[in-house]
Amino acid sequence: MLIDTHAHLSMLARRGIDPHDCLRSLFAEGFAGIIDISLNPGDLPRRITEFSNYPRVFFAAGLWPHADSITNREKLAGELERDIIAVKTGEQGQKFCALGEFGMDHNWNGKGKDGSADLEGERELMEIQMEIAQRLDLPVIIHSRDAAEETAVTLARYPRVRGVVHCFSYGPAEVKTFLDLGYYISFAGNITYKSAGNVQEACKLVPAERLFLETDCPYLAPVPHRGKPAHPGMVEEVYKHVSEIRKTNLMTLAKQISENVKMLLRVDDGF
Repeated sequence: MLIDTHAHLSMLARRGIDPHDCLRSLFAEGFAGIIDISLNPGDLPRRITEFSNYPRVFFAAGLWPHADSITNREKLAGELERDIIAVKTGEQGQKFCALGEFGMDHNWNGKGKDGSADLEGERELMEIQMEIAQRLDLPVIIHSRDAAEETAVTLARYPRVRGVVHCFSYGPAEVKTFLDLGYYISFAGNITYKSAGNVQEACKLVPAERLFLETDCPYLAPVPHRGKPAHPGMVEEVYKHVSEIRKTNLMTLAKQISENVKMLLRVDDGF
């Protein structure tokens, strides 16, 4: 009954994992569903075509704050919006569930690791996508790393938009800020790491009805798989760890996550 609320299926093959073998095996075992995340314009229609045979795979698409996306933000955001509208009005329209992931990453951009320190452009790229979400009435999936305050300030400018802060990497103070803004919080494999005490403490503070769990695969494989490429099936370890942190039954947790996904992402079938 488990859902992986954030996976990059298109990246699995690059890490030596056949995504179709993985999906067939998981769904044969009763896996509940996966949200597949696209990061570039053009990815969304390709992903939906590739994975259209899996009724419990749903899709989201956004522009991650890469240097190219920041530099060409107006053009690429226009392409992304056209992709979304085309998909939503097509035969697979019910499979599209959110705009994202997008947001701010000052670990990369603030330190120039990907060739860009254009933080103003990064903010504008996020704002453009928040405006698309507001215009199209879409929930959002937010990426935020080393930029909690800046992310929260931008989200606060769009009170009509709701979404989830994925792969949460901050502590209790920051989780309260995002919760106060009305956002859901998603935890990934890094919550199983010994060094993630602040993330674990934050997890205890999230109301059950505002909680998501994910792998962010192929990244952040949870303990005991740390160091390996992650796949959606590893989300079971995230569920187990969070059930222990929050002192709740695993099946109760799984049922709650399913209800949360349906509520925020408006997914009525499949989960």
